[in-house]
Amino acid sequence: MDTGGTFTDVIGIDGVSGAVHVVKTPSDREDPSRALLTGVEKVLALAQADFDSVEMVVHGTTTATNAVLEHEFGGIGLLVTQGFRHLLEIARQSVPDGYGNSFFWVKPPRIVPLHLVREVPERLTFDGAVHRELDEAAVLAAAKELVEAGVTRLGVCLLHSYANPDHERRVGELLAEAFPELFVSLSSTVLPEYREYERAMTTLLDVMVKPYCRTYLDRAHQELRARSGDLPFLIMQSNGGVVSARAAGEKPVTMLLSGPAGGVLGAIESARGAGISDIITLDVGGTSTDVALIEDLTIRLTNETVIENYPVKVPMIDIATVGTGGGSLAWVGPNGALKVGPKSAGAVPGPICYRRGGTLPTVTDAAAVLGRFPDSLVGGDLALDRESARAAFEEFGANWDLSAEEAAAGVLEVAVAGQVAGIRQVSTLKGRDPGAYTLVAFGGAGPLLAAEVADFLGMTSVLVPPNPGNLSAFGLQVTDVKRDYVRTFVRQVSGEGAGDVAADVTSVWNELERLGREELAEEGVNAARVELVRGADLRYVGEGYEVTVSVPPGTPDEESMAAVAAAFHDEHERVYGFSYAGKQDIEIVNLRVQAIGRLHRPGLTAVPPADTAEPASHRPVYWRGAGWLDCAIYRRSDLGAGASIDGPCVVEEYGATVVVPEDWAASTDSFGNLIMRRRSA
Repeated sequence: MDTGGTFTDVIGIDGVSGAVHVVKTPSDREDPSRALLTGVEKVLALAQADFDSVEMVVHGTTTATNAVLEHEFGGIGLLVTQGFRHLLEIARQSVPDGYGNSFFWVKPPRIVPLHLVREVPERLTFDGAVHRELDEAAVLAAAKELVEAGVTRLGVCLLHSYANPDHERRVGELLAEAFPELFVSLSSTVLPEYREYERAMTTLLDVMVKPYCRTYLDRAHQELRARSGDLPFLIMQSNGGVVSARAAGEKPVTMLLSGPAGGVLGAIESARGAGISDIITLDVGGTSTDVALIEDLTIRLTNETVIENYPVKVPMIDIATVGTGGGSLAWVGPNGALKVGPKSAGAVPGPICYRRGGTLPTVTDAAAVLGRFPDSLVGGDLALDRESARAAFEEFGANWDLSAEEAAAGVLEVAVAGQVAGIRQVSTLKGRDPGAYTLVAFGGAGPLLAAEVADFLGMTSVLVPPNPGNLSAFGLQVTDVKRDYVRTFVRQVSGEGAGDVAADVTSVWNELERLGREELAEEGVNAARVELVRGADLRYVGEGYEVTVSVPPGTPDEESMAAVAAAFHDEHERVYGFSYAGKQDIEIVNLRVQAIGRLHRPGLTAVPPADTAEPASHRPVYWRGAGWLDCAIYRRSDLGAGASIDGPCVVEEYGATVVVPEDWAASTDSFGNLIMRRRSA
């Protein structure tokens, strides 16, 4: 189940026959668990099954991300070490790219205003030694002041707690006893790494989303238990792995890119079936577009993510997000230019054509006006009101003396430009040519504009998986249980002064691996299915930031330092275009372990062959520069393996619409993937 801003997507897979059943149901902003359970009931009815037959439930969500994007910062407080009250105000001296200098940049709203930050008398040294004992009475007095000021969520970030968590743990115990209704996050639990600002921000984002995530996950789990007993209820994390709902509720910051991560995994599985190894994913939902670049079908994690200008230092799939989706609003900018997004119509009221009270034109309305959509969506459950959408675009186009069709086509073109900007963040800005990759388009609105996005970037092939509107939900079924552990450990590993660091490094790795085995055992993972991957954040001595490398499983301890150094030089070359192998000493900053519990994965289902494909109907479709053309309309279910079609045409299915422009052709492979290729390429 994948909960988005507009729809909750559910996919049921029969573990015996491989049959796949998909449904969509409107998301419930007030209580996401209600839409989640409604979707499960719908998919079970479709499969003619009951709750007793469910073996496992896996869930991804954008609830945490949306809370950050919409600045739901009320009622959050922060406890810091005495003398560090202005930690969030000082932040970092750098400004985001594109502003030239700090004169033009305005800091984003602080998650915690200064009057809700309190200092705690205590002090640790960098190595974790106690310089000043914790003043417990001062902790309780500060917390009492914050609670009386309306704080319901409290982050705790004490200096050097990554080296010694004892003071923070004691603060957590005091708060739990005196203020049991308070949601609390400790930085030593959320992110035991150095760099106080990033650690504080990650901790505050964690406690900010904790009430939303923990509450609705608990409610959903209870409802599922009432219907089908104590079945596994697993939650997708941003790192591409799942954990139990209990663990996710304890550390919800790991769910910030939960939904998009499932989409990336689903895209990789689809590309594997098609024999394609290098892809760029285009996941277009109702509110946003998420993109990722995948080489050799291998996800890359990043520990340096920024969401809405707020740094988050937890392992995440390297995904870029832009505010352009199917529900994005079209509007007139202050200089009279046509704008699309980032504001969205959401599930309520939604696009005008959904007949739910929407009054502002959206990308979906534009597609409806241009004939890209059928008369109804989601298998006929959602009838479209084209005339109301057209009337809105007639009024909107009057701003530039454009017809309704020209204005709608302009909105789609601006939406394409927004999606292209997102892809460039993960490709050209990192030295990658998009033309060397296949675009994998999914999400409810992904296949709608995919060919036009590809044209813009010089890409010649697009893959649309089966059930693209529910691919993020499918991706949740092809993952593993994953837990990430980190420990700050600053030591030089080569050159003068390095000494024999291998034994100390191995000792820390062993401790993190022990934690991983214990927690995966608590998740119910058999020890024989546990895989442990060691990693480290390294930098050249004198650098300010580091890159992360992994040590392959099975590498002997005595060879691990050489493997780490070699991997670091290679990764530095890949990321920055150069390395100082043999010229500059290296130092470790953080040590990492990822504990992986392998789960059963359903295989891809082959589709029957079909030599020919006949259109189900024809209808006029508007194309910018060509006007209205009579186009063939195909049903996706009619396109068996080997079927080929030529554009311009439209392929319709439950949950998504694939648009094939005039210069493109499409064919279906043995697993039902629709492969579009530019004919002029």
